[in-house]
Amino acid sequence: MSLSNKQIQFLKAKAHDLKPVILLGNNGLTEGVMAEIETALNFHELIKIKVPTADREHKALIMDAIVRETKAEQVQAIGKIQVIFRPSKDKKIQLPRG
Repeated sequence: MSLSNKQIQFLKAKAHDLKPVILLGNNGLTEGVMAEIETALNFHELIKIKVPTADREHKALIMDAIVRETKAEQVQAIGKIQVIFRPSKDKKIQLPRG
């Protein structure tokens, strides 16, 4: 699944008021954290994740791993915050036609 620019802009607007639901700790990206991300995606479809690390390369690797493992689409990444989207079976968020 790939999102059009119109759909990405729509999702960015919806994500603007969201608070991060997943906060990575000192242990980084563990199986438990991945399970929580899966649960949050299944419930919310659009989530923010906070990746608190000072090393840009390490942060990029973590964010890439999250997208790859969850099979979600990255909507945006600003600083330490990543916004990802994956439609659930219920399709709670109706995307505009792109």
